[in-house]
Amino acid sequence: MSASTQKTQLNTPPGSSIFSKSKFGVAQIILFFSIAILVIVVAVPVVLIFLNAFWVNGEFNIRDVVKILMEQETYQALINSLIIAMGTTIGSTLVGTFFAWLVTRTDLPYKSFMKAMFLVPFMLPSFIGALAWKMLLSPNAGFINKFFINNFGFDGPIFNIYSYLGIILVEVMYLFPFVFIQVCGALERMDPTLEESARISGAGLFTITRKITIPLVLPSILSGALLIMLYSMAHFGTVAVLGIENGIFNIPTLIYQRIHQSGGSFDSIRTGTVLATVLVVTAALIIWLQGKILSKGHYQIIGGKSFRPMELKLRAMRVPLLVFCLVYIGFTIVLPTAVIFLVGGLKTYGLPFTWENLSLANYKFILFDYKVTKDAIWNSVTLGLGAAVITMFAGVMISYVIVKMKVRGKGILEFLGMLPFSVPGSVIALGVILAWSGKYGINLYNTVWIILVAYIARYMAFSLKANSAALEQVHDSLVEAARSCGASMWQTLKDIVLPLVRPGMLAAFFLIFLPSLRELTVSIMLYAPTTRTIGVAIYTLNEDGETVVSAALAGIALILIIVGQTLINRFTRKAGA
Repeated sequence: MSASTQKTQLNTPPGSSIFSKSKFGVAQIILFFSIAILVIVVAVPVVLIFLNAFWVNGEFNIRDVVKILMEQETYQALINSLIIAMGTTIGSTLVGTFFAWLVTRTDLPYKSFMKAMFLVPFMLPSFIGALAWKMLLSPNAGFINKFFINNFGFDGPIFNIYSYLGIILVEVMYLFPFVFIQVCGALERMDPTLEESARISGAGLFTITRKITIPLVLPSILSGALLIMLYSMAHFGTVAVLGIENGIFNIPTLIYQRIHQSGGSFDSIRTGTVLATVLVVTAALIIWLQGKILSKGHYQIIGGKSFRPMELKLRAMRVPLLVFCLVYIGFTIVLPTAVIFLVGGLKTYGLPFTWENLSLANYKFILFDYKVTKDAIWNSVTLGLGAAVITMFAGVMISYVIVKMKVRGKGILEFLGMLPFSVPGSVIALGVILAWSGKYGINLYNTVWIILVAYIARYMAFSLKANSAALEQVHDSLVEAARSCGASMWQTLKDIVLPLVRPGMLAAFFLIFLPSLRELTVSIMLYAPTTRTIGVAIYTLNEDGETVVSAALAGIALILIIVGQTLINRFTRKAGA
């Protein structure tokens, strides 16, 4: 290598020497297409939400917005969203923090098993859990309520799941892992010096936890809590299954009801866009608060040396806490999952669970005979595969621009790429309806393609995260060496970059494919009679009174999800080996 070449490489920022020599070259072409993809798929639908909310006939109109927000039904939905989100956030934070502390900082038996089980709700669809608890605790037909009424002389149900408390408790069961994961990570990496000093000074277990441990991991607790609030505010499934029947609507379910009942009229779309802006503003505020909390510099709990966190002795509480954890796992994970499979095997809903009343006929009917469910499974699998493949390759291209290229404008890509991650799914769905329903020349409404576009927008951030992490590990010198040897950019990408980032690409594929199998919030706004997905079919069949068929399809969905998650875990372990 000549001295002039060495000088050029030393004075050039990593990644820029390859692409910045020409004013308009391959880098600019990739940047242009990357921005075009995100603008068309992500930015345009979100912008149309605000335009349709605040502009009528080309004029700014805030009066109608205020009028919609002040309607009794709209106002009540906003209040309901806040009540449910606040209750879910508080409950999930308490549960997640407590279990994280147990499995990381105490001598609780079988901690690895417990930690794995507490992560199971993270991969299960909460609306299927809500469906299971509806079967268990509905006032008139719930199995638990009927058991207590028939055997213990109760005059009415012991608990009504169709209530604010019922919705909150079910959401807590499935959302507490957001806090659990964050707090576990913080506790496992925390320097135990302060705790050890307090213990030497005579402080007890709970005093140490209350006055030292919890304050030190407070940023992680608050960060997880804000994620739960963001998710709960925008969550459709649990409220749709347990709330609508008792007149409890939150913002996403009200948007769905208005549009679904009116057949997509202008007034319903307008109401939906106004409510969607509320969700967007709320999400932006929550993300801003999370950023402020995480940027605090005085919570420095991770030292520069390696250490093993101090294990607190539970002593007499060891066995009771183990029993409590097992009961919680059995009650919140095993019981509802078992009920889904058992009800799916009943000949008629309401019959007792005896061998005479159970069979595999419903599962066979769903897989081989019933067109609605066969189409739903086919649609979910093909949509998941299509969205995963497209976002995987688009994510690699966009991530390459963000991570490796020193070109102007890539900051726009980072913003647009993460925008869908912070925008609720119902907002994405409503924006896609506005953008792709024929007003701008392309009509995808009532087709499977509009769901595919929404999935691509919804899950692009997952692909960017996975691929960016993989590209960060590819040193710029490898690419520069290939270019110095005369390889074209496309040869360099094909022979050097893509093989090295293949694990990240496959991780992105599974991270998109698996959630798309259980997706409901986006699909419920966009489906047509022939484009139901698994989530939509489960929900609509249950609403139509086809409880055993709905449960059987939910059981099949759980099997697909568990198998998919197992494959992801095995692949991740092999990739990390």
